[in-house]
Amino acid sequence: MKLFVGLGNPGAKYARNRHNAGFMAVDRIAEDHGFGPWRAKFQGEVTEGVLGGTKILLLKPGTFMNRSGQSVQAAIVFYKIEPSDITVFQDELDLAPGKVRVKSGGGHAGHNGLRSLHGHIGEGYDRVRIGIGHPGHKDRVSGYVLSDFAKADADWLDDVMRGISDGAPELAKGDGARFMNAVGLRVVPPRAKSGEPTPMKTPTKAQEPAPDTRGPLQKLVDRFR
Repeated sequence: MKLFVGLGNPGAKYARNRHNAGFMAVDRIAEDHGFGPWRAKFQGEVTEGVLGGTKILLLKPGTFMNRSGQSVQAAIVFYKIEPSDITVFQDELDLAPGKVRVKSGGGHAGHNGLRSLHGHIGEGYDRVRIGIGHPGHKDRVSGYVLSDFAKADADWLDDVMRGISDGAPELAKGDGARFMNAVGLRVVPPRAKSGEPTPMKTPTKAQEPAPDTRGPLQKLVDRFR
């Protein structure tokens, strides 16, 4: 069994916050891949399913972001899961909106959810970093991450979540490269290959030739001008 953890804050008021990108990711995976209903457990919500032939436990800690480690620790003790079998989905200030990166281990970079995880289970887990951009100054970070995504973000955010869900089976197999390829296909659709014919455009009315209204005599005169 592997554990996929989405980071966020519980409750409807936080549901569309930038800080809840991790919750959004695991919600999308559960919906697209036929996981069972969410149920209360481990100080959060869990659901189980299969991805890429591997049993997966999805977890959304209900302890609020800065105590996420408590919920994760409770789950891994119960199921005897090693940190190396955990993947955490998180919002990332240091990536531009729409960018996604996979990382194994390393520091928490000031992210409160990761800081809590480090304190409870160490740093030897994988992360899927979901870019939300930076507000430009550290004093604005708290308000920025706890505010909703803008309406203008809806399209790219949906593409990212679809891509994460598409690639989730590869992630379950431990293939980060194939996972990233799945995300890329959603975020940056492939261009037509060189040499392929370009579809002809249907001419607009402005491009169509005007009808010839000349009579037979006028056509004959114009021919010999």
